[in-house]
Amino acid sequence: MTQHAFPAAPAERPQNPRVALFVTCLVDLFRPSVGFSAVQLLENAGCRVEVPEAQVCCGQPAYNSGDRKDTAAIARQVIEVFEGYDFIVAPSGSCAGMLREHYPALFAGDEAQQARAEAFAAKVWELTSFLADVLRVEAVAASLPGETRIAYHDSCSGLRELGIKAQPRQLLAGVAGANLVELEGAETCCGFGGTFCVKYGEVSADIAGRKTAQIAASGADLLLAGDMGCLMNMAGKLKREGSRVQVRHVAEVLAGMTKAPAIGEASEG
Repeated sequence: MTQHAFPAAPAERPQNPRVALFVTCLVDLFRPSVGFSAVQLLENAGCRVEVPEAQVCCGQPAYNSGDRKDTAAIARQVIEVFEGYDFIVAPSGSCAGMLREHYPALFAGDEAQQARAEAFAAKVWELTSFLADVLRVEAVAASLPGETRIAYHDSCSGLRELGIKAQPRQLLAGVAGANLVELEGAETCCGFGGTFCVKYGEVSADIAGRKTAQIAASGADLLLAGDMGCLMNMAGKLKREGSRVQVRHVAEVLAGMTKAPAIGEASEG
């Protein structure tokens, strides 16, 4: 088996970098607070953060459905919008993996565009990896009430394509009041898988049920992850089961922005 080459961090911590936030579709449409949390975390770490208005989907739904032509067209637009920045950061291992790992291959045979895509991809980072590996953030000014038991789910793309495992746990260790408990099967898929959950609904639901059983067994008060797709899938299953476990994006906890209802909970008022 060929070992995956995970992103290599710069040898030195960048000073005051110009960072573009790739918001992602699910954050934009369903959980904007994740985007605000990401901006706060990046600014607290000394970044000049911008959110380009012309950004679009990363193209992953089309890519996973085999539509390489439209995916390449989307990739050209994304690269055009973001390539002028020092770094591109996404609060999603799935989207970051698409941008970093798959964009260059879309332009095989087009040497100039492929080189452009490779230069772009080298600047793409998932949020917790960027904070821990590139900016060397060692502590965050955030807290949780009492001894909140936290379980962390490792989303597939972030774990397997980008090597995101220790980084969120390292950052969460600095959150006052947080008691991180390891989830059995933390590296196992939650059943979402993008279009997989639509194409294979029964299989997806079975996988999600196994995941929520593991969450219940952990005794966690709060479930965290770095991808909205996974979080919405698990939150929906937990809610249907009557679970009291709250579900949030890791960025919200790290930024101390947890006053809003958890994912899947109704807004007050």
